Amino acid sequence: MTDPWVALAADTDPGEQSGALRRAHDVFTSAGRLERPVRAVVGASWRRSARARVSPDDAPAVELGPDELGPYRDAHPLARAMPVIRELMGAYATDGEHLLAVCDAHGRLLWVEGHTAARRRAGLMNFVEGARWAESVAGTNAPGTAIAVDRPVQVFAAEHFLRPVQQWTCAAAPLHDPHTGRVLGAVDITGGDRLAHPHSLAFVQAVARAAESQLALLAPPPDVEAVRLDALGRDEALLVARGRRLRLSRRHSEILVALARRPEGLSGDELLIELYEDESVTPVTLRAELSRLRRLLGPDLLDSRPYRLAVPVDADFDTVTRRLASGAVAAALDAYAGPLLPGSRAPSVVRLRRRITEQLRAALIARGDPGLLADWAYSPWGEEDLPVWRALAGAVPEDQRPALLARVRSLDAEQRG
Repeated sequence: MTDPWVALAADTDPGEQSGALRRAHDVFTSAGRLERPVRAVVGASWRRSARARVSPDDAPAVELGPDELGPYRDAHPLARAMPVIRELMGAYATDGEHLLAVCDAHGRLLWVEGHTAARRRAGLMNFVEGARWAESVAGTNAPGTAIAVDRPVQVFAAEHFLRPVQQWTCAAAPLHDPHTGRVLGAVDITGGDRLAHPHSLAFVQAVARAAESQLALLAPPPDVEAVRLDALGRDEALLVARGRRLRLSRRHSEILVALARRPEGLSGDELLIELYEDESVTPVTLRAELSRLRRLLGPDLLDSRPYRLAVPVDADFDTVTRRLASGAVAAALDAYAGPLLPGSRAPSVVRLRRRITEQLRAALIARGDPGLLADWAYSPWGEEDLPVWRALAGAVPEDQRPALLARVRSLDAEQRG
């Protein structure tokens, strides 16, 4: 096989492969050991499912009831792509006794359509509109895993982590916002063994590309006036404004962070308090910095009386806090490039840096996902973070703990000494 994301080669016997996979699934769920013929992509997904404490005998829960589902999906960006998806997949699903499904970025099924008998059977395992099939709650499955890895993927029979789903085969591809690249959800085709063919994955990939093309035609073009500020993990912030990329000085970086956090504006006295530890710094010094910054940015980006940014700013640190507020811990960590302006001693930056760091690490510890904890622990800013190393040692399988516990003891001794 040349494509590891395809479940079976065209000349493979599905019945023979299904039995071998079922035995491998039993070994993994009982002993935690991966055996052939489990593909690497499926093995990695099984491990994530086990770390998320998904029970192989559970069924996904319905999160969006009838009163919530209709308004939510009507307002969802993917609603505009559904005519194209139905046109390409509707007859194929109905005639082949399959289902087409579209989920959002959280794995919640917004549309499940197709053959009537197939829908009835799928309902027995809660593959219904409003149910959440994210990998973290439903284990390995095509739409949930496609979102988790941001790749098209096919899942066959006992490759599914949940036993009630192992009579099905599915193929799914993620759907992206054509302008930002953000994952909006996934499109899926679900049915029996007849879908266990490389053509099924190619088909759903083609549908996803057509849907994204339709969204690109219907969506408004990106805002050319938008201003982007990246200040995480760097001492000198990067500003992207109207086609220009500006690397800012440390002081200008601090000013823009302070103003981005207060879109209503700050007086000169307030900005002095936000920026300077030294109370002897005069308003004249601040005005000189602001004058230089205005010349750099242009007069139409920075207003005075009060000092404020004249256009909305999309800041990377705000992205992290928004994702944390919505419970998207993995996405928040993905957006976190490091501490905010780590060399800055400006009081407002220090407070914001500490708050973002503490909120993110607390969320990671509460989630208890060893992969996310390891991403933090092995980063430059997390290598001496004792609470995270302790959480990581408690989250991994027993055979991985000794080395991590040794690291915990070493850090504890260093920090006590």
